[in-house]
Amino acid sequence: MTPEVFLAQIRTLKERIRYFRDMDLEGILSRSGPGTSLADPARVSLQVVQEDLGDCQRCKLHHCRTRIVFGAGNPRADLVFIGEAPGREEDRQGQPFVGAAGQLLTRMIQAMGLSRQQVYITNIIKCRPPENRNPEEDEIASCEPFLRNQLKAIQPLIICTLGKFAAQTLLRTRTTISRLRGQFHDFENIQVMPTFHPAYLLRNPQDKKLVWEDLQMILARMKEIQNNRPPVNSHRQGEKQVREL
Repeated sequence: MTPEVFLAQIRTLKERIRYFRDMDLEGILSRSGPGTSLADPARVSLQVVQEDLGDCQRCKLHHCRTRIVFGAGNPRADLVFIGEAPGREEDRQGQPFVGAAGQLLTRMIQAMGLSRQQVYITNIIKCRPPENRNPEEDEIASCEPFLRNQLKAIQPLIICTLGKFAAQTLLRTRTTISRLRGQFHDFENIQVMPTFHPAYLLRNPQDKKLVWEDLQMILARMKEIQNNRPPVNSHRQGEKQVREL
C-alpha cells in the first residue's frame, strides 16, 4: 500500500466518523424502541452530503478541475446510475453525463421508458482526472464516502454501475466487467447490475444489445420490487387496526 492510498483511507475513516457524529446516531438509537425503523431518522439529505463535500480539496484532482460534479436527478430515485468520473463537458458544466457518452446514456434511459429526471446519475469520483485518465486509488478512496452517503440519502432499489471502475469499487472486486454484467449483485442490500459504460459503447456499438439485455433485467427486477413494496402508509394503517382491536 502506497503512502497516498494509506492517507486517503485515513481521510475516508475520518469522513465516516464525522458523518455518523453529524447524524446523531447515538441519539437516534436511544430514541428508538423495539420495532422502530432507523431508516427514515438516519436518512441524510443529498444537500447535506453536498454541503459536507464542500469545495473539496481532499485529493490532488482539485488542482486541475473546473467544477465539482456531484450528481443530478431525482433525490428519491428507485434507480441510480454510477459512472467512473466526469469528462471534459461534465467538468465545464458541473453536471454528470452531458457529453457524447451522456447523450447515449440519456437515450438508454429513455428506451427504458424513463427520463433523467426520474433517475439519479453520479460518478465514483466527482472531479475530472487530467486528460480523462483512469481514476487512481487515492482519488477513489477520497470520494467513496460521499458516494456511499449519496446512496444512503437516495436509498434506491437498484444501482446500475457503468463500466469497470464503478462496478469494482462498489462491489469490492477485481472481476472484469464482462464477467460481472448480466447478473445482479448485492451492495448493502441494494441490487446492483453492472453494465458497459456508454463511452465503451460508442467505440463498440455491437455490444449495445448486451447493455439492453441488462437494462431489461433492471426494469423487470425494479417492477418486481415495486410490486412487493408495502404502501407508504401501511405502517400507520396497521397501528390504527391494532388500536381498534
